[in-house]
Amino acid sequence: MIDYSRYLVQPNTSFSLASRVTKDTQGVDEEEARKKVKKNRKKIVKLQERLFAEREQSLLIVLQAMDTAGKDSTIREVTKGINPQGCRVASFKAPTKRELEQDFLWRVHFHTPRKGYIGIFNRSHYEDVLIVKVHGWADPDVIEERYAHINNFEKLLTERGTRIIKIMLNVSKEYQLYRLRRRLERPDKHWKFNPGDLKEREHWDSYMAAYEVALNKCSTDYAPWHVIPAEERWFRDLVITQLIADTLEDMDPQFPEPDFNPADYPPESLV
Repeated sequence: MIDYSRYLVQPNTSFSLASRVTKDTQGVDEEEARKKVKKNRKKIVKLQERLFAEREQSLLIVLQAMDTAGKDSTIREVTKGINPQGCRVASFKAPTKRELEQDFLWRVHFHTPRKGYIGIFNRSHYEDVLIVKVHGWADPDVIEERYAHINNFEKLLTERGTRIIKIMLNVSKEYQLYRLRRRLERPDKHWKFNPGDLKEREHWDSYMAAYEVALNKCSTDYAPWHVIPAEERWFRDLVITQLIADTLEDMDPQFPEPDFNPADYPPESLV
């Protein structure tokens, strides 16, 4: 059993992002990790079926990371086998003109999972205290207010039955460079390369500072952050599938009782 608590950002403490590792295995080898990931997936699939049938709770997984850290591959790996009928993925890009006419959480709230569903945010409402802060697209006072709005928003969701898992995929600047070069070296990855990523890379230190502030201000008892080392992708998958499986197990969804008497319908009587 791996210990993902070491990646938790403890609420109400002083957190340093620079102190967190970007590569870790906890002594687990890759073959063993992949076997455990398969077991975790099977558990997630069974629990998701119960969650969907119960329709009393929901799970929201928030993924944040720098470009190339592996958000897309994380989603692909941890959702294998899940019934797509009960899972929704929302990706948040630059807001539209219509969205900019509303408060910054308006477009996000629409995509939060209904009861019985698992929702995954590929980037999220945290962009409004990350990229917006780095580029100065909002006044500092406005951004400062947003941390409290985010905490209140997440508290509202949890009080209405949504469990929240927030994950930052932690990689180094050097690792990002490796992934960018890889996208150019492989023709089948050219479609993933965006020259704009190079511009954002120039702001690496500012992004790290913005992440550190957001993690400190928005890791709460009801919606804590986990900063997960993501450079060994097979280990990343192990940690995240274990975290999701344990969370669903703690939620303990149950199949609902039938609204009929099964004894009145013996299988052999059906024609």
